[in-house]
Amino acid sequence: MSAVSAERVARSFRRSFASYHAATVPQARIADHLAARLAALGAPARFAQGFEIGCGTGHLTQALRARFGFDRLTLNDLTEGARATAEHHGAEFTPGDARHCDWPPQPDLIASASVIQWLDAPGGLVTRAAQALAPGGWLAISGFGPAQFHELARLGSEAHAPGLIAAGQLADSLPKGVEILDLGERQDVLWFDTPRDVLRHLRETGVNGAASQVWTRARLAQFDADYRALFGTARGVPLTYHPIWIIARRAAS
Repeated sequence: MSAVSAERVARSFRRSFASYHAATVPQARIADHLAARLAALGAPARFAQGFEIGCGTGHLTQALRARFGFDRLTLNDLTEGARATAEHHGAEFTPGDARHCDWPPQPDLIASASVIQWLDAPGGLVTRAAQALAPGGWLAISGFGPAQFHELARLGSEAHAPGLIAAGQLADSLPKGVEILDLGERQDVLWFDTPRDVLRHLRETGVNGAASQVWTRARLAQFDADYRALFGTARGVPLTYHPIWIIARRAAS
């Protein structure tokens, strides 16, 4: 993600911050799934130092707090509004782009949900996270795969994130000495009454941060007609989410 696109994404999420938590049902499910899998795979009940990249309004933070204790927890996010998430959960806050800001030394848990898709090279962040772990530390990261918003992509929309990545590519990003415990993907379909409701959903969640098109009345009417023609059903119109995730652990020595 370039400096320009990073600021565009940050601006989009700042605008939608108040509506994001309630509107992002898929992201909430992904966060809960990631934390649940981490617990099921034998992660310790308490971590000495946890670090979450891109905490946002706290879907993953809440899911982790419900299952694990932390001697110290540090949250990061591009948007200053996420400082409230850290304060709510009794955590420290490190603002800014996670690729460039300081990380706490040797966390024994690094977690992130629905963030890496905003990076041009998401595998690089996964690699850095794995290398930053304390010996025996855990990594739990989710993003989105190539089928994300495929309906919009077919219509030529730029709403998709720049770093959509296959699950296997996440695995390839891990250095030696880090064992993959879980690698998965699925597709979740949301249904809306109209294509304009799809656009409203994108606006309320901020997930169109990479898009730059201007919606004139004519463009909106054409989008509505094309979306219905290609994807309309008696149930409404679909929008596909394609979450991917990886859970891994660094060797103890």
